[in-house]
Amino acid sequence: MSPLKKELLIAPSILSANFAALGDNITRVEAAGARIIHLDVMDGHFVPNISFGPGVVKAVNGITQLPLDTHLMIEKPDRYLEAFRDAGADILTVHAEACTHLHRTISRIKELGMHAGVSLNPATSLTAVEEVLPMLDLVLIMSVNPGFGGQQFIPSSIQKIRTLAMMIDDCRSGAMIEVDGGIDASTIQSVIGAGAHYLVAGNAVFGNGNIETNFSHLHSLTLTRT
Repeated sequence: MSPLKKELLIAPSILSANFAALGDNITRVEAAGARIIHLDVMDGHFVPNISFGPGVVKAVNGITQLPLDTHLMIEKPDRYLEAFRDAGADILTVHAEACTHLHRTISRIKELGMHAGVSLNPATSLTAVEEVLPMLDLVLIMSVNPGFGGQQFIPSSIQKIRTLAMMIDDCRSGAMIEVDGGIDASTIQSVIGAGAHYLVAGNAVFGNGNIETNFSHLHSLTLTRT
C-alpha cells in the first residue's frame, strides 16, 4: 500500500449527488477531473441521519476506478471494517468519538490493507489524535457538525487546521489533512491556506448548476493562492 501523496484534491461527496442517476453523476465528475470520490456513511445513531452502507460503496466501486475515500460516521465502526474493505474502500476514516480503542482500530484498518483516517467533530480537541498521529494516513477535520449536507462552514475550523498542520510537521507524520463541511468557492482558499490537502465538496459540486462546471470552478480555485 503506497502512501498518500500530499497534493490538493477536490473530493466530491456523493451524499449530495442524485441517487437516481448516481452512475451518471460519478462518471461526469470523473470526466471533469476528479481523482478521488468521497462517501459519507451514516447510521442514524452517531449522527442524526441515515445514508448508505457497504452495498452502495461496492456499487460505486463498480462504476469508477478512482480511490474511494470512505468516511464512517457510525457507532462501533470496528464491526464493519472488513465489510467496507470488501466493498472496495481505499481510505477508511473513523471518528475518534466513536472508537473506544482508537489505536487498535487504526491498526486493524491498516492490517486490512486500507489507508487509515481519523475524523474529529468541531467540538473535539486535536489532542484526541495526538498520540496516534504518527500512525495515520489522514486526519479529517469536520468544519460542520456531521449528519447533513449543505451546512455553513464553522470559521474556527481554520485555526484548528493550522494547528493540526503544525502538529503533523512536529511529529514528522505523513498524514494528509482533509476538511469536510461547507467547502465552496467562498471557503476553499482559506482552508487551503491553513494547510488542508483534501477538500470534500458535496453541494458545491452536485448542487445547483452543471456538475462539470461546478467541479472545474472549485478546482481552478485550488490553483490560485490568495
